Amino acid sequence: MTDLLPFLAILGVLAVGTVSPGPSFVFVARTSIARSRRDGLAAALGMGAGGVIFALLALLGLRAVLVEHGWVYAALRLAGGIYLLYLALGLWRGATRPLAAPAALPARGSGLGRSFAAGLLTQLSNPKTAVVYGSVFAALLPAQPAAWLFGALPATILFLEAGWYAVVAMSFSAGRPRALYAAGKRWIDRAAGGIMAALGARLVVEALRPS
Repeated sequence: MTDLLPFLAILGVLAVGTVSPGPSFVFVARTSIARSRRDGLAAALGMGAGGVIFALLALLGLRAVLVEHGWVYAALRLAGGIYLLYLALGLWRGATRPLAAPAALPARGSGLGRSFAAGLLTQLSNPKTAVVYGSVFAALLPAQPAAWLFGALPATILFLEAGWYAVVAMSFSAGRPRALYAAGKRWIDRAAGGIMAALGARLVVEALRPS
């Protein structure tokens, strides 16, 4: 099968990036502990859907657009930074609420749909992920890719992203992690909120900094 090696190379590079801790990892882990395993899995599926969107955009030449039009990347960084700050505010304000109460999460709606939407938005809020996808595809995708890649890459990336975050959800929704979280909820939530706030503030500053 032609183009198999580039296909495997793209997946290998993206797999390393996927398992690296970041805002998405923090969000899925906390959702799984503070809400339920099902909510964590719904958030994991949202992460996978976000990965598919990035993959489709990369196939359409995302990196070329970001290089050609710097303001697009700046706008992505600004929007992503604001969203992460919103996440941080929700975590900080909900830190003192008991575990039994619904946690303050960024997406509206109810039930698993809210967790899915929050996972999707958290994934899409990271503009560096967009750059990684665009750069990896530009570097490794053949100039004239085989037609099967346009179906295989998004489908496999959905499995890769959602699968990894499903593992995170399953791990952190177990009894012992949940008990540890309940014992230190105030400080864990504030630490997570601080991480989100630092990442969001950095993106906002970078976006507003004169080039």
